[in-house]
Amino acid sequence: MYQNSGVIALPRPLTARLDKTAKSLLEPPDMAFDFSVPAGEAALVSANSVSWMIFKNPVSLFVGGVSAVLLEMAEPKVRDGVWDHSSFRTEALKRLQRTGVAAMMTVYGPKSQAEAMIAGVVTRHGRVTGQTSEGEDYEANDPVLLDWVQATASYGFMEAYHAFVRPLDARQRDALFAEAQPAARLYGAVGAPGSQAELDALFESMKPRLVASKIVFEFLEIMAKVPALPGIAKPLQKPLIKAAIDILPDWVRERLGLGPKWSLSSLERLLVKTAARTNDQLVLPSSPAVQACRRLGLADDFLYRRKR
Repeated sequence: MYQNSGVIALPRPLTARLDKTAKSLLEPPDMAFDFSVPAGEAALVSANSVSWMIFKNPVSLFVGGVSAVLLEMAEPKVRDGVWDHSSFRTEALKRLQRTGVAAMMTVYGPKSQAEAMIAGVVTRHGRVTGQTSEGEDYEANDPVLLDWVQATASYGFMEAYHAFVRPLDARQRDALFAEAQPAARLYGAVGAPGSQAELDALFESMKPRLVASKIVFEFLEIMAKVPALPGIAKPLQKPLIKAAIDILPDWVRERLGLGPKWSLSSLERLLVKTAARTNDQLVLPSSPAVQACRRLGLADDFLYRRKR
């Protein structure tokens, strides 16, 4: 193995094995999509963006995705809307993978396909209504709820990369929120944060709304058991879940009752950082990031060698 200009090169058989593992982690079999076509079609987000840099990392995406779900479930309307109208209980991994593919599509997918996918999601969400266990009516396409979901996703992916791959400065953080705006508006999240300052303000305003729930612990129990990682990587699964909790704001952890037992040990933190930083330097041919680079005529390692 050697490292050069931000890229780790491995023997081809090992690269192929890791590529297959990453693909199985992030992509459900019934949602395979070739991000390399149609040739030349731009994405909703530029290839030179912070988003393209961050979303190429499967480890930090897994951590950030779990963290985002925990934040979503702290809001009662979102919590019950997700739990009562999705397959989390029976198909947790598939549900997370579908969410991951949707995130990849909004960043790397050809613009026409991304817009079509989002339109389909909005249509399906239009049929999701109900009442929370606290007696509040909800609609999945409520702009206030959509803003919160968009904010939690941006927070999770940003903070996971910042904590376990490399620090993001203020400019990069604000850029990430700005880059998410086109997709957010298509989803109907017209008031989603466009900067770190706006995210901070939203979190402050949401404090009275966020509550503890047994569903949070049910979700974590499912995530600990779901076959998300192959056998050799299985010991990393619980540390990745802890990492997702570790990046939550302290007051959210306290509100949800996620105490010290959910904190990373020094060894676990080292394992997560090593896995995340290594994956940030591996060019995996079937990843949406690499395929999208090919679609735009860029080198496979464009995102791994460019200046950050």
